[in-house]
Formats: sequence, structure tokens, C-alpha cells
Amino acid sequence: MIRFENVGMRYGMGPEILRDISFDLHAGSFHFLTGPSGAGKTTLLKLLYLAHSPSRGLIHFHGKNVVTAHRSELPALRRRIGIVFQDFQLIDHMTSIENVSLPLKLAGGNVKQVEDHAAELLEWVGLKDKMNARPSTLSGGEKQRVAIARAVINRPDLLLADEPTGNVDPQMAERIMNLFLELNKIGTTTIIATHDQQLVKTMNADRFHLEEGKLALLKAKGALKAPALQKANPVPQGGAT
Repeated sequence: MIRFENVGMRYGMGPEILRDISFDLHAGSFHFLTGPSGAGKTTLLKLLYLAHSPSRGLIHFHGKNVVTAHRSELPALRRRIGIVFQDFQLIDHMTSIENVSLPLKLAGGNVKQVEDHAAELLEWVGLKDKMNARPSTLSGGEKQRVAIARAVINRPDLLLADEPTGNVDPQMAERIMNLFLELNKIGTTTIIATHDQQLVKTMNADRFHLEEGKLALLKAKGALKAPALQKANPVPQGGAT
């Protein structure tokens, strides 16, 4: 699905943050991304999201060389990617349900079906009473959950999440991870950057580890596991079109 070949990344004339990154990411896989602060995890996610071009090397997405692709081709590719960054990137003048609905509305989805599915996702992440709230009235954890719901509503080919459980309580973190796992089971390739070593250990997933600009793949022994979940509503299965 994705191939990096000898990718390097620097900002301006500074030192390389990423050096000689090469890997194949197969469709339907699930990986954690770990490494110390400043190792380049967010930069790698931005390369995967096609937000930046590498300083050198090649990146292929579904067989297409995105480094040499025309800029007009990139938006269609990005629409196949769900992204949750730590700054959330919510639209200030839109309510929670409008923010979550946006990806499917832009894709031409039926308005009523889209809003019904957005409402179901917001309820799943514990924001049933915040559907009509604007970002300025939400806490950091609430904004994060809106961003997560928006990222997964269109069942993306690739889901990238930067510390998605960093601002929520343990029970909500489990619900969010279960939602990601359910999407992965139906084919969404998933990469989650985290400092939570207990989460990595509990779920027993393969992981990419970044340190000093170099990437290593650490294979898990055994099958991927879901975190222990509280009994709750089932994961939303809607898929508005």
C-alpha cells in the first residue's frame, strides 16, 4: 500500500530529521509508532499524509510515486487518509457534528445519512451532549475526540493518529482503541504514534521505532489483542454514502 525508499527529511538547511527510511506498509496492517520526543514521529506521519515532500527518496502510495505526482493529484489521495494530529485542526465556526460530517459531505454523501452517522460516532466517543458545541467551548480531550470521529467517519484506507489517547481517561482510551481495531478489521491500515508503552505491550502490535532519525521494525510475537473493554454500546457500523 505504501513504500518508502531511502527517504530523508530536513527542514530548510537544518540537519536531517529522518535518514534513509525504507519500509513497505501492507494494506490492512496495524502498527504503533514509538520513539523518544524529537525523534521525528510527527514528521513521518506528515510524510505519510502527503502533507510534506521528502528532501530525498521516493514514496509510493497505492503504486503511485507521490513525490513526482502533480500537486493537483494529491487531494484525491489525501481523501483516502484519516488523520488525527495533536493540534486537532477543527474548523472553529462549525459545530462538533458539522466538523465530523465534513469529509463525507465533501465527498457528496447524503446529508441525512452523514449526519446520522456523525451523531452515532460522537455518541460513541462520549460527546452526545456536545454535538452542537463549537471547538472554542470544548476541552482539549473533547476536541481530540471530535477529531478522531472526523478521521474515521469515511472509513479511510489509511488511518494515522498522533497520541490519540493522550488527553482522555483510560476507559475512553479503550473505547477509542477498540474503534480503531474495528476499522482495521474491515481493512483500514492503521499507524498510531504513542508514548504509552503499556498500551503497546497490552495490544501486542507490530511497531515502527524511530530513534536518531533511523527507523526499525519490531515484530510482535503472537496476535494483535484488543484492550480490555468495559461493557458499552457496540462500535458504530454506519457508513454514510
